[in-house]
Amino acid sequence: MIRRKPFDDEDDDPHRWLVSYADFITLLFAFFVVMYAISSVNQGKYEQLTTSVGTAFTGEGASGLNQNSSQMGLGSEGKIKGQQSSLIRPLPLTRLYNEKTRRERESMAKMGLDISNALSPMVNEGKIRVTQNNRGVRIDIHDSLLFNPGSAELSISADSVMNDIAKLLKENERLIQVEGHTDNIPISNDKFFSNWELSAVRASSVVRMLAGMGVAEKRLSALGFGASQPISENESIQGRAKNRRVSIMVLYDNDNGIEDSRVIKPQVNQP
Repeated sequence: MIRRKPFDDEDDDPHRWLVSYADFITLLFAFFVVMYAISSVNQGKYEQLTTSVGTAFTGEGASGLNQNSSQMGLGSEGKIKGQQSSLIRPLPLTRLYNEKTRRERESMAKMGLDISNALSPMVNEGKIRVTQNNRGVRIDIHDSLLFNPGSAELSISADSVMNDIAKLLKENERLIQVEGHTDNIPISNDKFFSNWELSAVRASSVVRMLAGMGVAEKRLSALGFGASQPISENESIQGRAKNRRVSIMVLYDNDNGIEDSRVIKPQVNQP
């Protein structure tokens, strides 16, 4: 019987892995060479592009571009000589936009101060609160100044308050959003199934009154938030009273209002 040769599972050359490793390193080197070649920037063409874009955005005529072109020349080594770097200056439209935003902020702040001064007795009593935020000027009116408890019919005392506000709102064309808010105590009667309906109808009643006092209807809108946006806690009588309110939001002409919310207090004229 022929005896089998024992199987030798050991590799004859223990360093054969170096061949595969060398191939991998070569491929990796080639990969980085290609990536570097792709990422290389032609400095001359880049500066020409920068100059052209700067000329287009700053409103300069073609003379600036021609002047730069006449200053360029190729040297013996193929480099661009006399090339001047250009900086892209701010757009004129950007400066105009920033100036418009600044004037809008100042105008809204003045209107908020006028409203706060006109309603200063009720502001000092805490029944009206005037604030300015990133949406515009907000006038929070305690519901007791406008409605009877659980009702959406405007009371007689609401006329004087709303008349003072309407006089100031008629002086501009900004959009006005009236928001109704309640506390978290559920309501359910023949007229209102929940606080959602109560808050929405109250907001609509204020919109109707403003329209009757001369504020253009196209500027007005009404929203009911129910108890979803409280400004105080609902665990106490005082907190719930603050949450029952109607908010008149005078909106900015754009979305760039001031960042921080602040309370606008009435000015006290010194003798």
